[in-house]
Amino acid sequence: MFKAASFFRIADDFTLPPLEALEEALQASQFLPCGATQPESSGWVPPRGNKSTVLAEKVGGQLIVRLCTERRPLPASAIKDAVEQRIEQYKKETGHERVGAKIKKEFKEEAIHSLLPRAFTKRSSTTVWIDPVNKFLVVDSGSLTGADKVVSQLLEVLSQVPGTAPGLMARPVQTTMSAATAMAHWLASREAPVGFTIDRDCELKMPDDLKSTVRYSRHTLEINEVAEHIAAGKVPTQLAMTWNDRVSFVLTDTAQVRKLKLLDVVLDGVQDKGKDDDGFDADAAILTGELAALIPDLLEALGGELSAERAAPSLESEKPAELADA
Repeated sequence: MFKAASFFRIADDFTLPPLEALEEALQASQFLPCGATQPESSGWVPPRGNKSTVLAEKVGGQLIVRLCTERRPLPASAIKDAVEQRIEQYKKETGHERVGAKIKKEFKEEAIHSLLPRAFTKRSSTTVWIDPVNKFLVVDSGSLTGADKVVSQLLEVLSQVPGTAPGLMARPVQTTMSAATAMAHWLASREAPVGFTIDRDCELKMPDDLKSTVRYSRHTLEINEVAEHIAAGKVPTQLAMTWNDRVSFVLTDTAQVRKLKLLDVVLDGVQDKGKDDDGFDADAAILTGELAALIPDLLEALGGELSAERAAPSLESEKPAELADA
């Protein structure tokens, strides 16, 4: 269900809106495929998959939604070739040797418009989990930029739902110690934080223009060479870790989690899924339960979470006037 995770803190006084009202708002913004000349389209899809029509799933008090995005990527080379053809044709027709920037821009827009219907589409989906008890929002994304876009669209939907006041006020979780600094300390001291172990994958990068990079894959990291790279100025950008022998993941220098995987000990004893059960409820309960315990331990390992006053501003959409006055 989650292969990556970006963490957001939500308002302490936030409560989930009525499920029926949220479902109605999500249905109004459900996913529709790209039109012939549309470069991108996004909307909400059923978290359970195509066999369901429900867009807001509540499992054990946890809310799960999923955003689908479809794009028509155009190769830059194809656009360039089309524009150059138009420029050459323009020169022949007008006799002008120089083509102004405004005309070139028009040619580019025309090229994109003509190429889009022939471009193949690429579709991806991102799961979002809201934990109203521990006041976290988790996005299945290893990129904060990508996660921000998804959260912004969720905020837009919530702004249309009466009963969501106070707002979600989602802000990226920030810690006292940066993930890069913490990972450097763990590697140099060869001592993982309590409850964690360091695995056998790591990336170190020099923070300069050259970006000299050293990668270790399936290699012990308890060697002098790793500490020497850190002493020379290289910064850990990725580090494979395991939490309590239950969840393995790769921590990035921006405190995102990638390659998230539940280990066998977590799945032992789980009953086989019935013929009529898609397994969604069980998967959701297990995953959210593990992450709800892992997140506080990870934040503690990074020196603790910054208070709202010291952290960056939150993401919040403005409510329409009629809702703000309600």
